[in-house]
Amino acid sequence: MPLLDRVRTVVGLGRRAATAVRDVGALHPVRPDRAVRLPFVYRRFGPVPATVGAMAALRFPNRTALIDERGTLTYAELERRAAGLATALRTRVTEDGTVGVLCRNHRRFVEAVLAASRLGNDVVLLNTDFSGPQLGRVAERERPALLIHDAEFDAVVDEASFAGRRVHAWRDGSGPHETLDELAETPPETPRPARHSRVILMTSGTTGTPKGARHDLSIGAILPVALSHTMRVPVRSGAPMVIGPPLFHVLGFAYLTAGLALGTPLVLFRRFDAKRVLEAIEGLRAETLIAVPVMLQRLLDALDGPRPASLRVVVCGGSALHPHLCEAFMDAFGDVIHNVYGATETGWATIATPRDLRERPGTVGRPSLGVRIGILDERGEEVPTGEIGEIYTGGGLRFAGYTGGGARPVRDGLVGTGDLGHVDERGRLFVDGRADDMIVSGGENVFPGEVEDLLGAHPDVAEVSVGGVEDERFGQRLAAYVVRAPGATVTEDDLKDHVRSHLARYKVPRDVHFVDTLPRTSTGKVKR
Repeated sequence: MPLLDRVRTVVGLGRRAATAVRDVGALHPVRPDRAVRLPFVYRRFGPVPATVGAMAALRFPNRTALIDERGTLTYAELERRAAGLATALRTRVTEDGTVGVLCRNHRRFVEAVLAASRLGNDVVLLNTDFSGPQLGRVAERERPALLIHDAEFDAVVDEASFAGRRVHAWRDGSGPHETLDELAETPPETPRPARHSRVILMTSGTTGTPKGARHDLSIGAILPVALSHTMRVPVRSGAPMVIGPPLFHVLGFAYLTAGLALGTPLVLFRRFDAKRVLEAIEGLRAETLIAVPVMLQRLLDALDGPRPASLRVVVCGGSALHPHLCEAFMDAFGDVIHNVYGATETGWATIATPRDLRERPGTVGRPSLGVRIGILDERGEEVPTGEIGEIYTGGGLRFAGYTGGGARPVRDGLVGTGDLGHVDERGRLFVDGRADDMIVSGGENVFPGEVEDLLGAHPDVAEVSVGGVEDERFGQRLAAYVVRAPGATVTEDDLKDHVRSHLARYKVPRDVHFVDTLPRTSTGKVKR
């Protein structure tokens, strides 16, 4: 049965979901007895997901928290299950043992993170794209004592030679391991963790083994960024939010946490399917969608008829949002895109509003409150407005280094992102590409993103990736990998002529390869 039909069957678009949808924008007062408990929740668990979930349960106990293929959970039910699960896990992992989570987007991922972060154990969010050997290398570095994973990854975990304890999260049918469903029925006890948990997020790892990024979190660091987000992105408490990116990714995880804090019904899909997402937005009257750029393209391709009338906000991030895609999406769906920029190490740093994007397509906006942006040259000095340098950020999340050792470069309290960019006269940031993606061809600096955007806007091109390859004569040269649009017969010379007519000759790709698909990570980034 399709997800939307199951939701209608299980919840009525029944009593709970209908209440959640009608409750749009309602900011419930907290009863005095519950308000007194809020500070104690924070002191017990610290600045971790468990605190956010517990506070939401105090404030919005009967509001729908999660909607997935198995129906709905209210905030009170989610908190009760997380508390029972934490009690069970405490006997299955030592106080200093790390908990790994390898799950797709569904309720069990959320329960696992809320439960483990109650205990003071570090929680490592693992990429569902990992091969067995790659998972083995990451597990050897992060050393999880307990791995909570979906049953579909049994073979991957076996191939990784993982020797710790295993618990199944999502499973259809029987299996060899305990399940979160069984453990969540444990009568809850109040944990007293010796320290606060840390959630460790993996970098994208498009060019190597992902690194684990650690952060030092505090209310003082998080509140200004959250306030800035509230002022620029009109997400409303109680209005359903669809989260497309993987929850283990910084974008998906950030909005999972923000959605829980707002008391928002979160709509989750184990796999992104554009048609089903559009149906869910329409049927549940969802107001907010979180997506990466490739998802916006899929939604554009799947749109057949009027856009969902309820959709007010689309938050896009995770990789470059090219101007042609941004404009095409807003032409079809309205001026709803808010483009956010950040990194696993630094969290979100800038936000571009729909007005910013209409005025200057391609911008990632202005810094959030409490965040500083520096565009620095190789000597660490600020470059003039409009000139390109490396992007450094400070404030917001405080990057505490990688779990395997090492850190990002720091200058004057600002952390290097590895991205190159510039700011315009109004202080809006533009990302020109990764520092290691820029190529020098015949003495000229070339940013593949500019060429990629131009080719991507060609009507006969469905997808394109542009990068540098070695060249004996010029040092490096540009190569384009192109997926033709359905029915298109565009040739290599056609595309070279198209670039030549718009850009300098040295930016014309020397090679154009036509491919059936582009290999992408689960967050939509092309695997270079």
